[in-house]
Amino acid sequence: MSSGIFRTKSIEQTMQDTEEPEHQLKKNLGALDLIVFGVGVSVGAGIFVLTGQAAASNAGPAIALSFLIAGLGCGLAALCYAELASSVPAAGSAYTYTYATMGELLAWIIGWDLILEFTVGAAALATSFSQYLGVILDGTPFAIPEAIATAEDGYLNLPAGLLVLGLTIVLISGVKLSSRINQVVTGIKVLVVLAVIIAGAFFINVANWSPFVPPAQAAPESAGGALHLPLVQTLFGLEPSVFGVGGVFAAAAMVFFAFIGFDVVATTAEETRNPQRNLPIGIFGSLAIVTLLYMAVSLVITGMQNYQDIDPEDGAPLATAFVNVGLPVMANLIAIGACIGLIVVCMILFLGQTRVGFAMARDHLLPAALAKTHPRFGTPYRFTIIAGIPIAILATFVPLSTLAELVNIGTLAAFILVSIGVIILRKARPDLKRSFRVPWVPVLPIASALLCFYLMLNLSLETWIRFVIWLVLGFIVYFAYSRKHSRLNTAEEKR
Repeated sequence: MSSGIFRTKSIEQTMQDTEEPEHQLKKNLGALDLIVFGVGVSVGAGIFVLTGQAAASNAGPAIALSFLIAGLGCGLAALCYAELASSVPAAGSAYTYTYATMGELLAWIIGWDLILEFTVGAAALATSFSQYLGVILDGTPFAIPEAIATAEDGYLNLPAGLLVLGLTIVLISGVKLSSRINQVVTGIKVLVVLAVIIAGAFFINVANWSPFVPPAQAAPESAGGALHLPLVQTLFGLEPSVFGVGGVFAAAAMVFFAFIGFDVVATTAEETRNPQRNLPIGIFGSLAIVTLLYMAVSLVITGMQNYQDIDPEDGAPLATAFVNVGLPVMANLIAIGACIGLIVVCMILFLGQTRVGFAMARDHLLPAALAKTHPRFGTPYRFTIIAGIPIAILATFVPLSTLAELVNIGTLAAFILVSIGVIILRKARPDLKRSFRVPWVPVLPIASALLCFYLMLNLSLETWIRFVIWLVLGFIVYFAYSRKHSRLNTAEEKR
């Protein structure tokens, strides 16, 4: 174990911490729970919104390939997650793995990064839920007044804030309750998606898929200049463009938001029965299911209407596609499915955020009092309450529709560190029991890190600037508070 900012926390100490009575989480989850968690968090805003938006603005019918590329990037990272999660089955996901392999400072940064990812993601999805709820209730006696329905056009988004407060209570009540709610709602969502695929297949016009990869064209003036274009174009002086092969990769970076589900699966490692067996099953099972669903839906929506006819600003492009072919009943079904589904996506992102923060507090990088678990429910109730308040405030008062890319860049950064972590841990601890092993190390982990980094380069310069600002804040907090309060630092001082 090295000292200072590069000190690592041993695997043995990590596992010992999970058994302390006041910091212990209940092991309630099986393989099916984990698969449903992964599918539940992935079948949400992405499948109902991003498919149409990315097709219209970046990839055309080749959006199906974009999902395949994003799924491949996730699949490579998933191999690395599965090995680390089965070797170190503790809460905290990428944060915990980085602490064991690359040291405290990088672990802090990735934990800080994940907190941002899950907080912004949960708030944004609560806002999306409110928008779909407004669509469903519009024209009924229960229609929501605009003043309290949206932060953009009104004063606040009351339904979004109330949803987060309700989910705070559910998450405090226990992960098994959260899992049961998730199973029911995920079942409804998957049925809606299957109905979309089957019904939409009857309205596909194969001519709409030609050309499958639209030729590259100059980016429109409204793209907003260099700030809103992929960083890779700015770095290498490429002519700003959309569509073509570059557009397919830019869309892959954009829709990556849809694939963060298995990352949340890894955060529940400590609450999983037989994690060495169940975690790899949960991670790969959920990833395979959502990749197939996304590709099928993207082929349906671009087959039902030409990609040039899809409005990139449309918040419900799937529903619009069915209205245009004379099936408004399907549009209503999609709105109901999306509304119900977004509740669970928001809940699972919130769950992931609390588990990462809990792990950081248990290491005293955040105030130690936040790591207490509830004596009856066995959940990190203090951190859940503390986290629920800012998420509810963001969802209520801030329009967050443009922040999906910020979530993506944080996720990709975590994936890179996890991939590198596998190589480091193989060398540092060859004796460690690994019930799942990544094949072809170091080739596959390196390929995973490179693909994720390339996808990061396809995100906009504006997103990178926001990301760097958040990381700078993280460095300030670490050196001002976390470094000296760390449990490892306390242990060093006692020696």
